Amino acid sequence: MSSTQTSTSRPSHYIGIGASAGGLEAIDAFFKQMPPDSGCAFIVVQHLSPDHKSLMAELLSKRTEMPVSRAEEGMQVEPDHVYLIPTNHNLRIFHGKLLLSEQTRDGGINLPIGIFLASLAEDQGDKAVAIILSGTGSDGTRGVRAIKERVGMVMVQSEDSAAFDGMPRSAVATGLVDYILPPEEMPEQLISYIQHPYSKKSAPSDTLLSDEDGVNRIFAMLRERTGVDFAYYKPSTMLRRIERRMSVNQILSLRDYVRYLELYPGEIDTLHRDLLIGVTNFFRDPQVFKQLREKWLPELLSRPEAGAIRIWVAGCSTGEEAYTPAILCHELMTDAGRLAEVKIFATDVDKDAIAIAGAGLYPESISADIPAEYLRKYFHSRDNGYLIARHIREMVVFAQHNVIKDPPFTNISLISCRNLLIYLQPVLQQRVMELFNFSLNPGGILLLGTSETTGEMTDYFEALHHKWKIYRSRGRKHRDSLSEQAMSFDASGKLVRSTAPALGRPHRPTRHEEETIIERLLRGISDRYLPFTMVINHDMELLHMVGDAADYLRFPTGRMITDVSKLAVKDLAIPLATGVQKAIKGQRDIEYSNIHLRNDGGIAATVNMHISPLPATKAQTPLLAVFIEPLKPDRGAIAQAGGQSYDVGKEAVQRINDLEQELQFTRESLQATVEELETSNEELQATNEELLASNEELQSTNEELQSVNEELYTVQVCRYLVKDFGTSQSPKSTRQRDSRYCPDRPALITTPSRTLQQSCSCATPS
Repeated sequence: MSSTQTSTSRPSHYIGIGASAGGLEAIDAFFKQMPPDSGCAFIVVQHLSPDHKSLMAELLSKRTEMPVSRAEEGMQVEPDHVYLIPTNHNLRIFHGKLLLSEQTRDGGINLPIGIFLASLAEDQGDKAVAIILSGTGSDGTRGVRAIKERVGMVMVQSEDSAAFDGMPRSAVATGLVDYILPPEEMPEQLISYIQHPYSKKSAPSDTLLSDEDGVNRIFAMLRERTGVDFAYYKPSTMLRRIERRMSVNQILSLRDYVRYLELYPGEIDTLHRDLLIGVTNFFRDPQVFKQLREKWLPELLSRPEAGAIRIWVAGCSTGEEAYTPAILCHELMTDAGRLAEVKIFATDVDKDAIAIAGAGLYPESISADIPAEYLRKYFHSRDNGYLIARHIREMVVFAQHNVIKDPPFTNISLISCRNLLIYLQPVLQQRVMELFNFSLNPGGILLLGTSETTGEMTDYFEALHHKWKIYRSRGRKHRDSLSEQAMSFDASGKLVRSTAPALGRPHRPTRHEEETIIERLLRGISDRYLPFTMVINHDMELLHMVGDAADYLRFPTGRMITDVSKLAVKDLAIPLATGVQKAIKGQRDIEYSNIHLRNDGGIAATVNMHISPLPATKAQTPLLAVFIEPLKPDRGAIAQAGGQSYDVGKEAVQRINDLEQELQFTRESLQATVEELETSNEELQATNEELLASNEELQSTNEELQSVNEELYTVQVCRYLVKDFGTSQSPKSTRQRDSRYCPDRPALITTPSRTLQQSCSCATPS
């Protein structure tokens, strides 16, 4: 087979479908609507009974034209085929081939859906799609996280359409689900997703890479809403996740996606979660924690100064990475028979992840990661999962913290930062590593992810285990030796530069230093060389000023006002407002000469005013500079020749015309709003009248029902009264027994029962 044929025979996407109790109906509804020629491969993983033969293949063959077969060892996955998991087996995928393994019966919970989805994410990356259907428990939740970390897509059955909503609810709780739909609506959405141009690419689009302004605007919105700056994260990873969100929302251009973010701020939060997603679980990479438990943690706990052990877990996500060392430390202290004060600082930039970590409640799927002994000792079973034991929870302090810009922790014995550095550009990796070096005690342990290294900081760390990335600090921590890219923190927590540049390197000011230098320069020359200067935005808000404002601005008492047109003195307000509008519309400099500023005694001063738009990129806020320079009497003629002489009458007329146009526009908008409100009021009034009519009808019906109820009660009473005595009674007792009132007759009835039956119209003859 040629290479061309091989490439075309591969599925465009691999769809992993997980279902448990009640899933048969959902699977049936899904494939009934799924076209047979989508180019995708479908792998269905169910919870099957080990004692009964599954008939899913026979049943599903009647609902789809695609070939349906049970998975076999080494079977190559082909497009437009459906594969089913066999009984008593777990299923994985490797290089597009299915691998089977027998399920173990050791009393633990088997999670075949999570196992397969995790392998699918690892094998197919952004070509993987997870679909979670009806089922109990939380199987599939781990797989959802793995799929999203590899930039795949996740669909979940809506809870109201699921026979059992345990699995869908657990998946939705991760906050990573792209679509929540009934099974019959999933195929249409899936086809739209896989046919989107970005879904067919394995690398970020050149269009996105070239649109730097659009990407910067997205990063600016993310920083403004979440406080996280993604500008120095790896571009390929960030752009791929942005493209994935564009595919999910069916948006083709980055410019349209920027507008979508502006209209729907909730999408910013969703994109933020997608950019920060990381796969984590208890005892991830078990060999790493085996090394820690057997060698390095006992060494830390046995040191003389081990009365207070401080551990920092940076990028703790939902808390698994923090609780794992807490459990190990407690185990070691229990075995040694001595307790030490262990405090674990667990930090992450994602506040939602910190909230989950602080609650300490995890789904049942964690039982696949935690040894059974630890699960019994350190977790309490709940209806919806497992709750971490209180004494372990009290060992950990969770906090929202940005390792890039927030002050680091100090006197740390162990730092765990796993799979965070791989998302950062080298400049930030260097900075974070130098901060870790500063935080660690001499001989402290640094634990990184299996794909991370210390980079250029090899002189500061000794490798204890190359494969599992465990390092020891050499104790060389000097704040004045940080690199140019890295920054440290002073006692107040503000960013500062190193005061001593590295030997042999020219000192290059950072952006922060450049801004400080410019401020110092402005303060130094403002009194001697600069006229009074204001920096304002297009909304006329005062942002910065240089020089003495006493002659030009008046700050009223009460609430602070920043509108310069209201702060300026009366004679300066009109030319200032008019000039700013002209400068904004024409994007050019505006200059007025001979503006007379009056006081009670006449003309107090004559000034020139120059308004100039400041240069800016598309990502920056447009600003203007306003220069006001007083004129000496002998320079009036020169100044008048140099610029446009200000005519109060002419400019006032222009300003009045502008204000009249603005007022007219406001009136038209107000009139349209009033008309809309009147229409809405009429509709509400009509609805109210309909409700009143309905109320009257209901009241009439209620009266009729009351009447019928009274008649039924009358019949029931009469039937009760009319009895056949049958036995002889004394006249007295008979009379007492028969003395009743008939509802239809006011007279007292004392006749025998047979006479009563004839005389009472409501009685039924016996």
